[in-house]
Amino acid sequence: MPRFSANLSLLYTNLPFVERFQAAKAGGFEAVECQFPYEYSSGAKLHEILAVMQSLDLGMDLHNLPAGDWSMGDRGIACDPDRVEEFKIGLLNAIQYAKTLQVPHLNCLAGLLPENVSKDLAQHTFVSNLTFAAEALKKENIKLLIEPINTFDMPGFFLSSTQHAVETIMAVKSNNLYLQYDAYHMHRMGEDVLEIEELMPFIDHIQVADHPGRHEPGTGEIPYGDFFMLLDDLGYEGWVGCEYHALHRPNFFIA
Repeated sequence: MPRFSANLSLLYTNLPFVERFQAAKAGGFEAVECQFPYEYSSGAKLHEILAVMQSLDLGMDLHNLPAGDWSMGDRGIACDPDRVEEFKIGLLNAIQYAKTLQVPHLNCLAGLLPENVSKDLAQHTFVSNLTFAAEALKKENIKLLIEPINTFDMPGFFLSSTQHAVETIMAVKSNNLYLQYDAYHMHRMGEDVLEIEELMPFIDHIQVADHPGRHEPGTGEIPYGDFFMLLDDLGYEGWVGCEYHALHRPNFFIA
């Protein structure tokens, strides 16, 4: 069975953020991740979070780069040619958070294809930003990830297939850029989650949720029993992030 981490942006949301770590530990999780930690803007708050994690022997494996103004509809800015400087400033901010919280992975959301921007220009911008970010993060011993997201939940999202993600990784030509494989998103895009063997050299983080509903595995149609056995057979040793809205219980993996 793979190792599971709790995504604290979707799980235990009835609790204040700092209290979710204790809930995750009590629920049997061995690590955590989150989407955006940036509301905790002071160093004191970040060190409080780190102290809580250390007291519980929990590590944070992942968070995202700043994605623009989420409340205004941004879903990442990495493919927007008019926001390159904003991307670079956000990267520097993310590095400080990741170093303070001892996070080894940062995920870059490509964003929506901007209006009046061609796919070719968006791709050029995306590759350029990722090249810059991969090298900056390499100096800090932090791995950079990109994540394809389904266009049902996020219409217009620029990166929506594993093929596009792999092509982008190859174009960047860095040994510090990897694929974050979200089985929920790829299932929704019609990809077979049991046909990932050729993707494994690119994958450095996996996330799961079932469909329909984006609830825990076992509540929907995705063959997660076979998927988890396949990960074991393929020798996957990374974390599997539980990025779902729990319908019955957050820790589905405990019998």
